[in-house]
Amino acid sequence: MNGAHYHLVLNHLPIIIPIVALLVLIGGFFVKSEIVKRAAYCIFILGAIAAFAAIATGEGAEDLVKQIDGISKSLIHEHEEKAEVFALLSYILGITSILALWSNWKKKSYANYIGYAIIAYCLVVLYFAQQTGTTGGEIRHSEIR
Repeated sequence: MNGAHYHLVLNHLPIIIPIVALLVLIGGFFVKSEIVKRAAYCIFILGAIAAFAAIATGEGAEDLVKQIDGISKSLIHEHEEKAEVFALLSYILGITSILALWSNWKKKSYANYIGYAIIAYCLVVLYFAQQTGTTGGEIRHSEIR
C-alpha cells in the first residue's frame, strides 16, 4: 500500500462519521436517552480522530497523484485548502463533544444546550465536509467536474 491508498481508505470516514453521530444525537434527544447522547458525542470524537488521520495521509497521496499525467495541481491545491478548514472544524467538533460528554456525564444544567449547539455546528461542519469530498473527487473523477 502507498500513501494514496492509505488516504483513500481513510478519507471517507471524517465525512461519514459526523453524519452517523448527528443522527444518533438527534435520536438521543428524540427518545430522551442520555446514554444515546453520550454515544453520539463519542462518535463525534472518533470523527475528529479520523479527520486527523485523513489529513496525515493527504501529503503522501498528493505526492503520488501529482505524478499522474492529466492531474490538475490547482484541483489538488483547492482540495487541500478545503480539507484543512474541514479538519479544523472537525477538531473543534471533537473538542466540543468532549465538553458535551463531560457535562452530560456530570448532569450539568447546560448539557442539553451544548447538545443543541453541537447539532447546529455539525451542520456547518457537514457543509465543509461536502465541499472537501467534492473537491477531492474532482481530482480523479472528471465526470463530476
